[in-house]
Formats: sequence, C-alpha cells, structure tokens
Amino acid sequence: MTQPNTDYDNPWKSIIELYFQDFLQFFFPWIAPEINWSREVKFLDKELQKIVRDAEIEKRYADKLVEVYKLNGESALVLCHIEVQSQYESVFPNRMYSYNYRLRDRYNCSVVSLAILGDESETWRPTHFREALWGCSVNFEFPIVKLLDYADQWDELETSRNPFAIVVMAHLKTKETHNNPTERKDWKFHLTTMLYDRGYNEQDILELHNFLDWMMNLPEELERQFRIDLEQFEEARKMKYVSSGERMAEARGKELGARDKQVEIALNMLRDNIPLETIARFTELSIEELQQLQTNSEQS
Repeated sequence: MTQPNTDYDNPWKSIIELYFQDFLQFFFPWIAPEINWSREVKFLDKELQKIVRDAEIEKRYADKLVEVYKLNGESALVLCHIEVQSQYESVFPNRMYSYNYRLRDRYNCSVVSLAILGDESETWRPTHFREALWGCSVNFEFPIVKLLDYADQWDELETSRNPFAIVVMAHLKTKETHNNPTERKDWKFHLTTMLYDRGYNEQDILELHNFLDWMMNLPEELERQFRIDLEQFEEARKMKYVSSGERMAEARGKELGARDKQVEIALNMLRDNIPLETIARFTELSIEELQQLQTNSEQS
C-alpha cells in the first residue's frame, strides 16, 4: 500500500496563523505575556517572501512573519521559522541571522527569530550564529524548540487543552508512521476523537481536524475506512461535527478563506514544488487556475 507524500510545511503555516497566541503560549511562554493581544496581529508573509528573494535563498521553509505590539506600544516583528523535514544543515544559523538583520534593516524595529525543529536528529540543535575577524564580531542567538523532546512528555500532551499539543502529537506520529499507513490511520483516529473530549467548541474541532487531515494523509482505502470509523464515532456521540460532507466543505472553505487566501496558499505550495494535483486538493483551485498562477509567478 503506497503512502502518499506528506506535506508538513503548509499545515504548520495554516495552524500558526489560526492560533498564533496559543502557539507562543505553548512553545515560547515567556513571550506571550509581553504582547498586547488587544491590538491587531498582522501576518506579513508576502513581505517575508521578498526578503527571501532578496537574500537569494533558494530553499524555502514554513516561515511566518508576524507583526505584533508590545505592552509599551512599540511594534515588533516575530519571525517563526519552522524547520520540519531537514536533518543537520551547517548553514541554518547563517540563514536565521540573515533573515533577522534584513528584516531589522527593512523595518527598523525589533525582530525576534524563533525556530521549531521537527527533524529526526537528537543532536542537531543550532541556537546561534557567531563570526569574528580582526576584532569585529557578531554573536546572534535565537531560541529553538525541538519537537522530538515532546515524545517524553506524551502524558502532558494528552491532557493539555492548548491546540499545539495536538499539533505536536500529529507531527511526531506522522513522522513515526512514515512507512506504516495502517498505524497512521489508527493514530489519526485517536487524535481526532481526542478533540471531542477536550472541551473545544465546534469550530476548533473542525479547524484542528482539518490540520490532522492535511498532515496525516492516508492511502485512499484507509482514508475511506477512517471516514467510516469517524462517522460511527460521531453517531454514537451525537456530535456530527466532521463526518458530514457539507460540514467538511464548509470547514475547508473557512480554513482557506476568500479566494485571495486560496491563491496565497497555492503560491506558497507552488514555490515548494508540490504537485499541482495535491495543491488542487487542498485549495479547491482547478489545475488550469494553478497552471496560470505558476506562469504568472515565474514571469513576476
């Protein structure tokens, strides 16, 4: 049974934008209290892409650039760098430093760079960029989170109500079941049904289910069985949040938002060289529309 390719980057991008405050509270809890959450939080992905192009960095990652306001009224940029597939990479600290100083130079404000490492190496933990020559030196440090470390905190993950506990469990189990689609189906069902026991409202259940559905992809036969099992579960609970085809379509529409949001997600996936058929499935854009976007993007 062939396991379809897994898209790690875009589910992370989507869920961070939906639950950014929860993201900081879960992974970087000392930062969240310093932000004025009553003011608008802006996502500046297009601006970040320009920085990436200017830096001539060919490989792209699941990065999010977010503008927030501190409690003292000053604005700050939060660069969330999600490294989800690579193993050791010697230039990673260089790239973190390059993004940081380019953003600070462009916007003339504080820039905080954060890294989530979702790779499978226990030892790869880059936290700084250092360079010195003839008395001139640079020492740039940045906080990281290693998702592998949460494997030893499974009990805490299963009892946490923060949505990123589900995200971390899904990420770890998706990696772990890379060559075992049947086991992945079982974990997908387990994590999905957990959503109903955490006191989430219906919209949160739908959003987090969409994340699980996106990341923990299954071969067609197992996906069909998963849907049957989930429908039976919802029937028993009398909570038909997900299994209804109409509700799923509505939830997908809410996740993607208006057409400009669909196009934005599609462009990100095109830059990551994801197959057009996969992009069409997640964005509901036609192959013809995606081909036109691809052409326009290459010409710009």
